[in-house]
Amino acid sequence: MKNYLVIGLILFSIFSIQAQDNNEIPQQNYNEVKINGLYLVLGAIEGTFEKLLNEESGVGISLFLPIDKDINDEINYYISPYYRMYFGGKFAAGFFVEGFGLLSSVKESSFSIIEGDVLLGRDNVTDFALGIGVGGKWVTNNGFIGELNLGVGRNLFNSNNIDDLVGKVAITLGYRF
Repeated sequence: MKNYLVIGLILFSIFSIQAQDNNEIPQQNYNEVKINGLYLVLGAIEGTFEKLLNEESGVGISLFLPIDKDINDEINYYISPYYRMYFGGKFAAGFFVEGFGLLSSVKESSFSIIEGDVLLGRDNVTDFALGIGVGGKWVTNNGFIGELNLGVGRNLFNSNNIDDLVGKVAITLGYRF
């Protein structure tokens, strides 16, 4: 009887060790590249790189450049770093909130009246804004990403009216690697 008990304990320990090997945590991908499809339709390009820190947070940076002349008459570029907290069941996916900064260069029209003459001008104005946003991210098993994002912020340095509010809107497609 003792032999059967010893053999049973040995077999149980062997199967227990093998079962632990099968429960390994799968390797996660921590980098994402994305492009804003909404801005492509509107005549600009916004590319984003995000580095996932863990299953609940990530940091990233976006670069916006106009490619259509109508948009280029208003904005030169913006660079926007951000930090996100995720609240979904999957790794760095689902509902998120973000805090962002936005360094932008815009063309501002100005006019002056000097000795009865009206002078019109366009100046490039650079400003930095801080803001918050919300959104959702969906990730397939193959690493493809769909994302919706909405954020609002306020310029800090040339801020004197409601026109100094900045917004971020995104319908983004990308890939996690």
